[in-house]
Amino acid sequence: MNRDDKHVSGRPHDNDGASAIDNPGQAGMDRPHQESPPADLHTDITLRESAVINGVAAVLSRENLASAREDAAHLREKKAASRELEIVAAETKQAASDDHMLMLQQVNASLVITTIDAQKLAGQLQATQAELKNANIVAEEARAVAEKANLAKSNFLSSMSHELRTPLNAILGFAQLLEVGSPPPTDSQNIKLQQIIKSGWYLLELINEILDLAVIESGKVSLSLEPVPLVEVMRECEAMIESQALQHNIRINYHPFDHSWLVNADRTRVKQVLVNLLSNAVKYNRKQGTVDVTCTASTPERIRISIKDSGAGLSEDQLAQLFQPFNRLGQETGTEEGTGIGLVVTRKLVELMGGAIGVKSTVGVGSEFCIELIRDMTPQLAAENTIPTEYAPHAQENAALRTLLYVEDNPANLMLVEQIIEDHSHIRMLSARDGDIGLALARAHLPDMILLDINLPGLSGLEVLKLLRADPATLHIPVIALSANAMLRDIETGLAAGFLRYLTKPIKINELMDALGEALKVTEAVLLKTNESE
Repeated sequence: MNRDDKHVSGRPHDNDGASAIDNPGQAGMDRPHQESPPADLHTDITLRESAVINGVAAVLSRENLASAREDAAHLREKKAASRELEIVAAETKQAASDDHMLMLQQVNASLVITTIDAQKLAGQLQATQAELKNANIVAEEARAVAEKANLAKSNFLSSMSHELRTPLNAILGFAQLLEVGSPPPTDSQNIKLQQIIKSGWYLLELINEILDLAVIESGKVSLSLEPVPLVEVMRECEAMIESQALQHNIRINYHPFDHSWLVNADRTRVKQVLVNLLSNAVKYNRKQGTVDVTCTASTPERIRISIKDSGAGLSEDQLAQLFQPFNRLGQETGTEEGTGIGLVVTRKLVELMGGAIGVKSTVGVGSEFCIELIRDMTPQLAAENTIPTEYAPHAQENAALRTLLYVEDNPANLMLVEQIIEDHSHIRMLSARDGDIGLALARAHLPDMILLDINLPGLSGLEVLKLLRADPATLHIPVIALSANAMLRDIETGLAAGFLRYLTKPIKINELMDALGEALKVTEAVLLKTNESE
């Protein structure tokens, strides 16, 4: 309590005492009519109350101040803690920033290295591209050279085929005429004729095999894959090999199989493969030997054809050399003719048709060749078991005279066909030595059929055919090609151009007469249609 408080609290006590002492009677007298306290007393009370209030206020103020100080202290502590947290957060952020900066520096360093490597790679790529461009140029030049070489090779083969077949045509053609001529040849003459014919056909076989091998190795062989009835092919091969088997006294056993089987193959090439294997089985067999031909379904997707002979068999060394071109495995000094090409061509043809070929052999027992071809599951209508017969236009009573125009520049070939036609009195033959004369004769005489060579002086056979087809007067005349151009592409080109048939030299008389008979049928059909329209 301060000084003022002491003064205020003691003062009323002094006044009360003084009033009672000084005015004892007065106080009792004045009670009924109480008077207002003196002004000093009132002021004094007010002052004391004020002092009390002020004291209380002071106390409250001090308490508030203390509380404020405590609050301020707490606030300072909170601020200090917050500041510490901020410092920690700042330090953490700084550390993270430092780490990030370090990482960026490392990434930047890696980026610099990668950029340098990329520049190196770009340089290498440019160099590689330049090398590749040069390699492409070299490859393109090599391809052009190869194509030029292939074209030259094809042209050479075609030319060689033509040049070899032309003299063979005369040799074999006239030999066939002598064989069936009148009067018939003597026994001695017939033996000589058979040697000429045999050697001629062997030479033709050699030419064909060499050309086949060349075409296959050039990758230009054309195959027509289709469902082929196996039974029909086997019957045709049986007919083709029968005479050879009889000559060698070899019995061929064709074991039964399902006649509904089809193979997906080129019909002509399948026959070529089978005839080659059958021919080898006959030629290299023992005397009075046997050949067994069996067909089985090796898998649901493949047909196996096995040809087993009873010949001398092959050793391991001979088997290793079996499919080498021109290697006859020691048979060069034997009595059987051969080229050493047939098996090579056979293997390549089988593989081109998606098949496979294999061989098993035992010395002294024989050899077994097996080929597997893809089986075709296409359903087929049942075909009649008919045997094709050869057709030749023979003279008939009251038969109309038909005209044949033969356009050929080779005198021997002209003479050969003239002598063949002499035996058919219902056919009259006209001849021309070049395409221009042939075209003029065709327009002037309107022959019933035309036999046309391809390689002619002036207009080629293909050009003559085109002009004949462009002229309404000669449009209907059937035209048969007879040419020494015997490459497969030549035949395909000729048939596509519109020839009724494309025959190759040397001439096979039966084949020629069959084609002429087909041409006469076409002519008669055209004449019948013309008469009906009139």
